Amino acid sequence: MTIAAATASRPSHPGRNYRLLTAAAIITGLGTHGALIAAAFAVLNAGGDGGDVGLVAAARTAPLVLFLLVGGAIADRLPRHRVMVAANTLNCLSQAAFAWLVLAGDPKLWQMMLLTALCGTGQAFFNPAAEGMLMSSVSREQASRAFALFRMAMQGATIGGAALGGAMIAAMNPGWVLAVDAAAFAVAGGLRAFLDVGHIPPRAPGGGLLADMRDGWQEFIGRPWLWSIVAQFSVVVAAVGAAESVYGPLVARDELGGARPWGFALAAFGAGTLGGALLMTRWKPRRLLLAGTFCVFPLALPSAGLAVPLPVGGLCVVMFVSGVAVEVFGVSWMTAMHQEIPEEKLSRVSAYDWFGSVAMMPVATALAGPVESLVGRSAALWGCAALIVLVTGAVLFVPEVRRLTRAPETAEVAAGKDLGPASADAEGSVGRLG
Repeated sequence: MTIAAATASRPSHPGRNYRLLTAAAIITGLGTHGALIAAAFAVLNAGGDGGDVGLVAAARTAPLVLFLLVGGAIADRLPRHRVMVAANTLNCLSQAAFAWLVLAGDPKLWQMMLLTALCGTGQAFFNPAAEGMLMSSVSREQASRAFALFRMAMQGATIGGAALGGAMIAAMNPGWVLAVDAAAFAVAGGLRAFLDVGHIPPRAPGGGLLADMRDGWQEFIGRPWLWSIVAQFSVVVAAVGAAESVYGPLVARDELGGARPWGFALAAFGAGTLGGALLMTRWKPRRLLLAGTFCVFPLALPSAGLAVPLPVGGLCVVMFVSGVAVEVFGVSWMTAMHQEIPEEKLSRVSAYDWFGSVAMMPVATALAGPVESLVGRSAALWGCAALIVLVTGAVLFVPEVRRLTRAPETAEVAAGKDLGPASADAEGSVGRLG
């Protein structure tokens, strides 16, 4: 399918599908980010230690990495909204079982790992389908603003979900937070069942799941701007994850006075993401990837700030700046994907994007402790900052990254002409770092 044909098949403005996707994402965001905190406290309340918390977290990440590529191929083979609803159903049932175990009072570590792994499996199938569905729901002219507003809603849900989850855990059993998350998946799945896929052309019969995965790989590897930035982010996400998930709380405990200052810093990052998304509702850089890549450099600032370490005020400033920067990149990246990738391959290509971005995270967090013992915490943090700068600078040598430009508006849309059945549908209707 040509880019022009793919654009013509998409709604001329964000409509019912977009609103449903955004509402459902807010609901699950509020539940999930509180549940992540609740799962950690459930392990600790059951007598586990930090290592057990890490095992439960790894049990969620491992199937996410393992099944992402399969999930992407399936999402391009079946109606995407059905894949999303099925994944939400699995998440709902696994979180409900987790909540029941915790409320019953004697959860075993293997049970918590198994249920968390089921939740991660659901996310592996959900994420590529959701990204493909979102991108197919808006036209080229609306993409940048629509993605910015969607990401703003998601970041608000992240902040609100973490705050709500923390408050609930302080007042009641963590199992109730997990039960709320299960209910959120049920409600979100119900909303996603009403998504309309009538504007998406029928998929041509393929040669099987493995053939679809190979086709997605060819689409991915054949675009230097795509695979180079995914390779860059495999390092960036790993470095940021090690710095902020492992070293950040340790620096806060030893140098800044405890968890409260680190909470302020994370809140500043969240505020920055909201500010960055708001900026991108107005700003449409012509060279999408060049502008986005320059905004990856500031992601090294939190690691450097923790290495010094900066006082709380300074750390909040650099966290805010990095939050703004990551949203500029995120919206630019989604807009480029929407513009350049054929609609029928969006989920497969998104799966390779997700896979590359998260694959090194478990390795980085596992190695963070040994590296600190070997070279010291400050040197490890400076190393994280240096890696981010080096790989980001390397990406700028890729010609396609520097030259890819935003496509002009089509004459039909600029003149206000109807785009056919997709427009009628719209009038009736709405993952990484970010």
